[in-house]
Amino acid sequence: MARRLAARPGVVARRAATTTGELAKIVVGTSELAPDQKDRRFTDPAWAGNPLLRRLLQAYLAASATTRELLDDADLEWRDRERMKFVTDNVIEALSPSNAPLANPAALKAALDTGGRSYLRGAANFVRDMSVPPRVPSMVDREAFNVGLDLAITPGEVVLRTEVFELIQYSPQTERVRKIPMLLVPPTINKYYIADLGPGRSMVEYFVRSGQQVFLVSWRNPGAEHADWGLDTYVAAVLEAMSAVENICQVDQTVLFSLCAGGIISSLLLGHLVDTGQEDRLAGFALGVTLLDQSRAGLMSAVTSPELVKVATAKSRRAGYLDGRSLAEVFAWLRPGDLIWNYWVNNYLLGRSPPAFDVLYWNADTTRLAAALHADFLKLAIDNALVEGTARALGSQVTLDKATVDSYVVAGIADHICPWVSCYRSAQLLGGRTRFVLSTSGHIAALVNPPGNEKSNYRVSEDNPDDPETFLAEATREQGSWWQDFVPWLAAHSGSDKAAPTARGDADHPPLAAAPGTYVFAT
Repeated sequence: MARRLAARPGVVARRAATTTGELAKIVVGTSELAPDQKDRRFTDPAWAGNPLLRRLLQAYLAASATTRELLDDADLEWRDRERMKFVTDNVIEALSPSNAPLANPAALKAALDTGGRSYLRGAANFVRDMSVPPRVPSMVDREAFNVGLDLAITPGEVVLRTEVFELIQYSPQTERVRKIPMLLVPPTINKYYIADLGPGRSMVEYFVRSGQQVFLVSWRNPGAEHADWGLDTYVAAVLEAMSAVENICQVDQTVLFSLCAGGIISSLLLGHLVDTGQEDRLAGFALGVTLLDQSRAGLMSAVTSPELVKVATAKSRRAGYLDGRSLAEVFAWLRPGDLIWNYWVNNYLLGRSPPAFDVLYWNADTTRLAAALHADFLKLAIDNALVEGTARALGSQVTLDKATVDSYVVAGIADHICPWVSCYRSAQLLGGRTRFVLSTSGHIAALVNPPGNEKSNYRVSEDNPDDPETFLAEATREQGSWWQDFVPWLAAHSGSDKAAPTARGDADHPPLAAAPGTYVFAT
């Protein structure tokens, strides 16, 4: 970036002159710079009313704007721009005056009101958070929820347990159900209950109450002894779960719905089924916030290199796994304003406990990634193998464009992990008819989007043009949750109705434990 700007001295000089002029206005009190009305960092009236704080804030805004403008002026290649944007965003967020204990008016007021105890509580919170991985400010009260009591409480039974997963069959909540069941495959990082949060916020509950037979894979949290579990292990596990679902429901087809990394695994399985002439076992194929095309897929794609892959895989190979807390730390720094400094102020400057929020509780309930699976995921990404046609699964060449099954793909417009544009390109890899749906919010909030939120909406289009920006311009914005759009699609691919079964499992798959099962509790 410095070299590029050095080659454009005129541009740099103009930026410097503009910034110097603005700083002069700030000093004499004539600057009109003000934070965005939606910026929660500066809502305290003292930022506008106190002359010293106002000038400090305006200087910060001026410097931030100049830094971002210089990044644009540098006109960097995509990969370098993503890297520098990450660096500059983190520096800008870190230097916010709201992060300083003696500059934040809310922190000063809290200290005065409590006789300094707020700072003492904040120091205790800091020591607690930094003493254990991932060594970032706690985002949630870890005592606020209990799995099986507050979360993951939709009634069901574990009907199959293998070394790799448990299969949960959920109890019908309608008198009649659709004949073809849905198998839900969660990501391999964190626990499955992102799909089954509390009542009213559970995807599983919503789909069951719509008359759908729902099964779900609950992955085992692997240890060092499972280091050799790779992609083939997990693809075979989903295939085994599918077979059990078909046997229990006495059907020949299943709708496969997979989330995030679970979608990568299921896409490899789709390629295997196509290659072996078994694609007709799928009545429908659905993906949620899943990245298949790794080209230009945000910062993670920009920083991934053969050298980094070699170092990362060697580290996880030595341990036998990748600790999910490491990934949690990386993902947090991708959104430093929301996921780092917001809680820095709340926990340390104000001395408060983090809030009770189910999604963040799930986010903190990390799992490990087997070393072989970690290596396989990285190789898939660095080779962009699902696009290049070099991916293999269970001995099959994976060519997704040969698939003919209908698919439903949902992405989040503000997703910082799986950018929606990349998810859109991923959807175009699939053969057959694809319905692409663009939900509001980010990576997880886009999925956990129950009906009833007045701010929720989603975009759909009858056509999927090649250019994602064209889709964005032409798509129809619908009020409500994509869950309401998915259920009719699901119904159209799940056959006719039948009387709801009165028991879970069958003779070969007897109930072993009540949901949420046992693997979800493993630490």
